[in-house]
Amino acid sequence: MTEVLLCKYGELILKGANRSYFEGLLMKELKSRVRRAGNFDIYKAQSTIYIEPQDESCDLDMALDAASHVFGIVTIDRACVAEKNLESILATAKEYLPQFMQGVRSFKADARRADKTFPLTSPELAAEIGAALLEVMPRLKVDLFNPEIVVRVEIRERGAYLHAGQFKGAGGMPLGSSGRGLLLLSGGIDSPVAGFMMAKRGVTLEALHFESFPYTSERAREKVLELAHILCEYCTRIKVHVISLTHIQEELRDKCDEDYFTLLLRRYMMVLAERVARRNKCGALITGESLAQVASQTMRAISVTDAVVNMPVFRPCIGLDKEEIVAIARKIGTFDTSILPYEDCCTVFTPRHPRTRPELERVIAEENKLDFAALCDEAMETLNTYDITLE
Repeated sequence: MTEVLLCKYGELILKGANRSYFEGLLMKELKSRVRRAGNFDIYKAQSTIYIEPQDESCDLDMALDAASHVFGIVTIDRACVAEKNLESILATAKEYLPQFMQGVRSFKADARRADKTFPLTSPELAAEIGAALLEVMPRLKVDLFNPEIVVRVEIRERGAYLHAGQFKGAGGMPLGSSGRGLLLLSGGIDSPVAGFMMAKRGVTLEALHFESFPYTSERAREKVLELAHILCEYCTRIKVHVISLTHIQEELRDKCDEDYFTLLLRRYMMVLAERVARRNKCGALITGESLAQVASQTMRAISVTDAVVNMPVFRPCIGLDKEEIVAIARKIGTFDTSILPYEDCCTVFTPRHPRTRPELERVIAEENKLDFAALCDEAMETLNTYDITLE
């Protein structure tokens, strides 16, 4: 028996004249991921991408795992191919499908005919499949409304494909279809989730991390690089830029009103982020801010930090509460690394009473106590870049 993977995509179907562009990006990413699992023939037909092993050395489990992390794929079916005649289909159903039905008590058989020349209608074929399975598994019951498992046969151009159950894909849009964005990656829980959410919408990620050595340690930097590596499970490659904020923070501590420290620091961060973004052809900044989660994330505070940049700032977590963000972090595998207890620059010199309703004029007045441009230029001189790839 020959097993293949059928990868189905969702909203790409709605694309018009430029649909081939999105499909091309998806195919490129999928081929890049799956090639680690062996020699596969990957092609598309009828809004489905087929992944067919070409020799016995191919690892279909590994290919399935790789495909499940590719944005643009909604569901994946692991299917067995039969000839397009009833005898072959029923024989394959009896031999192949029972392995997926162990431990279940009810099932439903479903048939779909992309090839309308097949002599049986879809309901007739589904009935034949159900009857064949009951012959080899008589303990099962048919439940059309609430089955524990659905078994399917799809009559397509190249053959009949039988499968049971579905694997969930990453969903979203193909990576690279929505441009490039620079993620401000702090090392906490929220920013990796924000990066994942924007990558899911087709944004190619680069990341920027701010450190404050010696107030923050090498382990804090290593933690951020590990988070980027985890995100590469979905993004394949991320360039992580690291800038030191130590001198800026010391100047803010010594010369500015303590209550404005966090807001002023964030304005420096945004300006530096915009410089790095433009240098690397990124069209937007991405942050993990959630409205009202902390003092610097109130509506007035966000407007103050946004006022200093001239490019879009995407905040995909803005309407999520912490519990929702944590759930996504656990799902994508970043949570355990994010909670490692290493200091980041945002916890250095934290004010006792940060402003939650700042006035822009007062913030600018505090900012003018320092040579803003010179400090930014100096910080840019500390820039280091790490190229993180999926191993």
